[in-house]
Amino acid sequence: MASTWHWQTWNDHPYLITSLLADWPHGFFTHQSWPHPPEILTEALDATARVYRVKQVHGNQVLSSEAVPAAPLAETTLRPEADAVVTQATQQAVWVCSADCTPALIADVATGQVAAVHAGWRGTALKILPTTIARMQAQGSQLKNLRVALGPAIAGEVYQVTNHVATEVGRTVAPPATDGPAVIPELQGWEPPPLIPDQTPGRTRLDVRQINWRQLTQLGLDPEQIEIAPHCTYQEPERFFSYRRTREKKVQWSGIVSR
Repeated sequence: MASTWHWQTWNDHPYLITSLLADWPHGFFTHQSWPHPPEILTEALDATARVYRVKQVHGNQVLSSEAVPAAPLAETTLRPEADAVVTQATQQAVWVCSADCTPALIADVATGQVAAVHAGWRGTALKILPTTIARMQAQGSQLKNLRVALGPAIAGEVYQVTNHVATEVGRTVAPPATDGPAVIPELQGWEPPPLIPDQTPGRTRLDVRQINWRQLTQLGLDPEQIEIAPHCTYQEPERFFSYRRTREKKVQWSGIVSR
């Protein structure tokens, strides 16, 4: 299955799509859409869809749309804490925000249902994507029918982390017999490497999207069911916010609509 990425524009808002998810309205938006919320951006995808988003906390909590209040919300309504939302009906738009972390959009070709996932290194260490897929399976999905797009995020070549962080994330895909100190050299020898050597003592470069790709393939997804966007938030300031680059608390949104 050959998939390609394309830019589209809605009302001067550029957003990235992939043919892997061509059957679902979806988009990975850029900093040019700031500060417009999903309630506005959903109009680019499906103006009739109901909007669902959560308060992201860098964990592995997954909620179904029935557990998330749909927009518009009253000012006193608190958003539930989670890092992934799975739809349960048609024309439900689910969204996540990011500024270096990996936004993942998942779709089921059989049921039409979708999920939006926020996978930073903490959520990846807690296997947020496999946890989300388990929730979709509980709702009737089969692995063979899933399609997963990993959107713009910080690339491994520029993402320096401590060896402790690299080990915590890397052990989620390392062979079971690999102990703590052996995780880093083990994964540095893979192709492509999820962990990359760094010249600074006690530091390693971490490719979070490659870790997520490994988690998905180890779960049983075929590589052709997964796409990784060819864009780095840190290295493309003309398009994306990057917390690692500027320390600003600004984000870009990624969303998808069920069918």
